[in-house]
Amino acid sequence: MKYLFFIILSFLFICCSSLPKEEEQIELHFLDEFVYPINKTLKETKIGGLSGIDYKNGVYYLAVDDARMPRYCKAIISIENNAIIDIKITDVVVFKDERFYQDHFLDLESIIAAPNNKIIMVSEGSIKKGKDPLLFSAKENGEFIQDFQLPNKFLATAKPKPIHNKTLEGLSHSSDNKGYWTAFELPLSLDGEEPRYQKANSPVRFTYFNKETGEATKEFVYQLSPITRPNKGDFNVNGVTDILEFKTNHFFVIERAYQSDYGAYGNTVNIYHAYVDESSTNSLDVDSLKNTDYIPLNKELIFEFDAIKSELTEGIIDNIEGITFGPILNNGNQSLILVSDDNFQVYGKQLNQFILLEIK
Repeated sequence: MKYLFFIILSFLFICCSSLPKEEEQIELHFLDEFVYPINKTLKETKIGGLSGIDYKNGVYYLAVDDARMPRYCKAIISIENNAIIDIKITDVVVFKDERFYQDHFLDLESIIAAPNNKIIMVSEGSIKKGKDPLLFSAKENGEFIQDFQLPNKFLATAKPKPIHNKTLEGLSHSSDNKGYWTAFELPLSLDGEEPRYQKANSPVRFTYFNKETGEATKEFVYQLSPITRPNKGDFNVNGVTDILEFKTNHFFVIERAYQSDYGAYGNTVNIYHAYVDESSTNSLDVDSLKNTDYIPLNKELIFEFDAIKSELTEGIIDNIEGITFGPILNNGNQSLILVSDDNFQVYGKQLNQFILLEIK
């Protein structure tokens, strides 16, 4: 079903390709929010930490960010009349007992539901513990299949190392169905600095992996935006939390800024349209962006969560970390579903927040 969404979207954008550039605009409209209750359990595991989402054959797949018990969930999301009516978690699959999983650190951040009962996932690893980030495939029952070959500069042994807990975060099907796109949350140490208040020189890498060979074949640079609110507390950061390629070399990109001392209102979340043109630099063979002239992806802001916070539970914009296509709506438009990672309430009050948007 998800591949049908890609076909429909491709047709829509081909039809629009003859329009003048100023008329080629993408709009996202808010439709609904659904908050899944905290502290619910299934198979003796807590439902939370939902850091990635994908859809296949009527089922939504949800990555769970819990390195102590790496797992993913399956869910049925019922949508009627532009509203989320109900969400039922139907299964939990724990990754265990495989030598591959024992030898690595699974900090799962995103998921793809692939054909032939297969899933693809990214893990941030643990740079502090010398454990590499991962892009890997597994059977839906959790049995390991394949580890993709990451560029050396992504590994925990790189000098200088990637930033701990800020590595592989985003993951998307490619629109050609021949590969997968990954996205780093923050720049590599060799590439730039973390975004600051009203200042950013913060390039992150979007890397394409061939699904047959498991190798990276191209890569582009995305520039993060500055933090827009004054620093408050010890933790102020902005990074990419997920991407979704909706036509060739065109992406929806979620940027999430978090500032610790704003409490439950510490997140600023925006969605950008980023795209490659003929001048964009292929950075795959570039070891350090600090020492290289490059042209990043074009980007434009297309949705601000601040604009809809009055329509959200208690005005909270939570830790939005996943995006996927939802169903085709009654008016024929494509929908999007986004999900938040509540961190299992470790940092205070958070929500298992699902957001329904419409593409216009």
